[in-house]
Amino acid sequence: MHTTNYQDTFIAVADDCPALNGEVPPMRGGKKSAANIAFEMIVNHPYKYTSDDVVFQIYTERNDLTPDELEKARQQYFSKGQPCLRASPLTKRYGWGVHSDARGRVALYGRETPEYERFLQDEGTKVVKAMKSAR
Repeated sequence: MHTTNYQDTFIAVADDCPALNGEVPPMRGGKKSAANIAFEMIVNHPYKYTSDDVVFQIYTERNDLTPDELEKARQQYFSKGQPCLRASPLTKRYGWGVHSDARGRVALYGRETPEYERFLQDEGTKVVKAMKSAR
C-alpha cells in the first residue's frame, strides 16, 4: 500500500504561489472543486484527518462511491502512488501551508499567519515546499 501521509512535516506554499494570504478556494461551475473538498475537510476538522483520508475523500466524491464500495476502492486507490498535498491547489495556488502532526493528521495555516512562520522556523518539524505550478 502506498501513502501520501507525512509525519511532523510542514508543507510550505509553492515558490510561485500567487496568493499572499490563505484564500478559500472558489466553486467551479457550481460544484465543489478538489480544493474545496480538501479545504472544508481540513479547516472544519483540524488534525482529524490524514492526507490519505483527504485525497481519498476527493476521489470518493468525484466518483460517487457508495459506502459499500469504499473499503475495496480505498485498497485499490492506494495500490499505486497518488499525488500528495504538495501537489494540492491549496498549497500551490491558494496560499495554505499544511502541517502534519506526529500521527499524520493535517491542519491548514495561511501563509500570512504567525503559526505558518513558526512552522518554518521549528527545528522539530521537517519543512518541504509545495510543487511549483510552472516548470
